[in-house]
Amino acid sequence: MPYKIMIMGASYGSLLASKLMFGRHSVHLICLPAEADLINAEGFRVRMPIRGRKEPVVIDSRTLPGKVTAGGVDSANPADFDLIGLAMQEPQYRSPGVRELLDRVAKSRVPCMSIMNMPPLPYVRRIPGLNHDLLKPAYTDPSVWDSFDPETLTLCSPDPQAIRPPEEKVNVLQVTLPTNFKVARFKDEKSTNILRQLEKDIDAVRFDTPEGKIELPVKLRVYDGIFVPLAKWSMLLAGNYRCVTKDGMRTAQEAVHSDIETSRSVYNFVYDLCVKIGADPKDLVPFEKYAAAAESLTRPASAARALQNGVPNIERADKLVQLIAKQKGLSHPVIDAGVALVDARLEANRKKAAAA
Repeated sequence: MPYKIMIMGASYGSLLASKLMFGRHSVHLICLPAEADLINAEGFRVRMPIRGRKEPVVIDSRTLPGKVTAGGVDSANPADFDLIGLAMQEPQYRSPGVRELLDRVAKSRVPCMSIMNMPPLPYVRRIPGLNHDLLKPAYTDPSVWDSFDPETLTLCSPDPQAIRPPEEKVNVLQVTLPTNFKVARFKDEKSTNILRQLEKDIDAVRFDTPEGKIELPVKLRVYDGIFVPLAKWSMLLAGNYRCVTKDGMRTAQEAVHSDIETSRSVYNFVYDLCVKIGADPKDLVPFEKYAAAAESLTRPASAARALQNGVPNIERADKLVQLIAKQKGLSHPVIDAGVALVDARLEANRKKAAAA
C-alpha cells in the first residue's frame, strides 16, 4: 500500500523523496514559494554517481511511479500523512511558520523521521543516562521540540552527501557521496513497519539505462539500535566542523587528510564516547573507512560554507558532542578548540548582521 509522506525541506529532502517515489509513495515537500512553484511545474532532478559508470544517472521525478507536490508551511495538515521527514537544518525550525508547522507535526503524533545532522532533542531523550536539560545550549531554540513525544520520533543518519549546484535551478540536486541512510527503529512496532516497508521498496528499485536495468545506490537501512545514526558524529567532528578555519574554510578532504593523526584522534574519541553511552561498536564506522570516503569530499562542509556566508546560526553537533562528553568527565583539546572557533565565528557574524 503506497504511503503519504511529508518532508520538511526540499533540498536534501528531494534525495529521499526520489527513492520513495520509486515505490509509488506520494511525497509532499515543504519549501520556499519559489522552490514549490518550480517543483510543482517541473518536478525535480537528482544526479547520482554510479560506480564504474562515467556519467551520473539523472532521476527525473516526473518519470517516477509516485507523485510529488510542494508547498509552503500552510500547504498541508500533518495528520493527513503516514510518515513525516525532517530534512531542514536545525536552526530553520525556529523560523516563523516553520516553528508552528513543527508544533502541529508533534501534536499530530504521526511517526516522524529526522534526517538532520543534529539529532532533535526529543530523540536524544531516548538515550538513557544523560542530563538532557544540560544539552539545550547546543540547540538554536530547544523549545521548538517541547511538544514531541520521543516515542513518535526517530533519527536517520544523513550519510549521503548532496549539494544544489549553484549554476542550476533550485530543483536540481547533485549527489556527491552515494552512501546509505541509516535509520533507528521507532519504539512502536507499527511505525517501524512503515520504515521496513520503505526499506524493501527502495531495495527493489531498478533504473533503466541504455545498457539495461541497474541498481541505484543510496538505500534505506533500518536498525533496531537507537545509536546507529550516531555513527555520523565522529565524521562530523573529525571532518565537517574541521573544515572551519580562523581565516575561512577548507575542504573536508583537507580537514581529514592534512593531519591524519589528529583526525584519527578526534574520530576515535567520539567513537569511544558513543560506545560509552550505549552504542555497539559493530553499529559504528571505523576511522579507516571514513578516511577513505573523505578522499572524495572535495568541497567544504555545509557548516563551513554557512559560516563563510555570514549566517548567525548553524547546527551545533560539535557542541552537543562536547556537552555529552563533559557529562561523562571527558574532553578533547581539538574538539574544545573547534567549538570555541565556531562560537567566535558565529558571534562575529551576528555582530556584522546587527551593524548592517
